[in-house]
Amino acid sequence: MSKRNYYRYNLREGRKIAYKGITKNHVQRLEQHKDNGKRFTNMQIVGPRVRKNTAERWEEESLRQYRHHHKGKNPRYNKTEK
Repeated sequence: MSKRNYYRYNLREGRKIAYKGITKNHVQRLEQHKDNGKRFTNMQIVGPRVRKNTAERWEEESLRQYRHHHKGKNPRYNKTEK
């Protein structure tokens, strides 16, 4: 049985979502985003930790919903295919 060790998160730039993602280590991932030059004001953890497959489904569905409400565009830093 797999562990619930994945975080789902949004990087926010004020009230806007700049990135949606998943990670096992949110502290390390936050530093990676900063080191890569992404501009944002905070990392918002979304819900409790979950299994990898649940996190991946959330990311896919969350991005789909975002695009639906933002004229087909992803958050600023997400480069996933549409």
